Amino acid sequence: MSDTCKNWTQWLSQTRFASLSEAQREQTLNWLQVVGDIIINNARIKQGETVIDIGTGTGLLAFKALEALNGTGCVIFSDKFQDCLDSCQEFINSANIQGNYRMLQSPADKIDLPDESVDKAVMRSVLVHIVDKQSAISEICRVLKKGGRFSFFEPIIRSNTRYSELVNPANIRNFDAFKEVENKIMTDETDSLCNFDENTIAENLDKAGFSDGQIDLNNVESSYVVSAPMVDQWFDNPPAPDRPTTRERYLKYFSPEDVNNYILDLKNDLTGRQITVVTRAIYANAVK
Repeated sequence: MSDTCKNWTQWLSQTRFASLSEAQREQTLNWLQVVGDIIINNARIKQGETVIDIGTGTGLLAFKALEALNGTGCVIFSDKFQDCLDSCQEFINSANIQGNYRMLQSPADKIDLPDESVDKAVMRSVLVHIVDKQSAISEICRVLKKGGRFSFFEPIIRSNTRYSELVNPANIRNFDAFKEVENKIMTDETDSLCNFDENTIAENLDKAGFSDGQIDLNNVESSYVVSAPMVDQWFDNPPAPDRPTTRERYLKYFSPEDVNNYILDLKNDLTGRQITVVTRAIYANAVK
């Protein structure tokens, strides 16, 4: 884990929002609620079912599933990291939620459950942190009952607006070299953040044995005014607790001086400007 971010609970609640203003943070949290509602609605949860939230994190989907079950069935809060489960348990205790749930420390690609033991599986932004997407999707198919449904959301990071698309090239030293490396970073097949898109996910679902698959594409757009501290956070906040920062990624190709100059040039070019960034995202659901 990095010094910036000690564990997943901290990253989920603090680090991933560090570059956002209060208004942006509120907007993002509201958007996450909408994402959760769509995933749960697509799962078509019925009373009495067993639902697993894979990579539950702070429990956004699991708590929505508990509401959908309305005191029946069971929700499995499943996560690889105990600190995430502890955080969810603390909230459960404070809310005095009684029964109809269990905690499961288990990675998404090796779920500690028997074959065909759950009715529905839900997931949000988890595959983006797993290099081998196929292993995780196949494992989810394994634990679902015949006819069970898998509903999930993933951002397609490789489609993100890039720095080179936002700046005036004349204001950036070594612009062409940094643009080339940025494109290389954003299409790295060994990087879980960038090694997939909607087409590869569809192939993964088919290969795992899912049918009646549906993938809905969405463009997620955000407009805001850039500040100098925001640019620093773009480069120094990790995309996950155990992943290199953007600065560290560039340092594999450039000297510290060149990277510092690049960040400085970005600050000078972008500070005070309103920019619009876009990423593609998918809502997907399929039946075993």
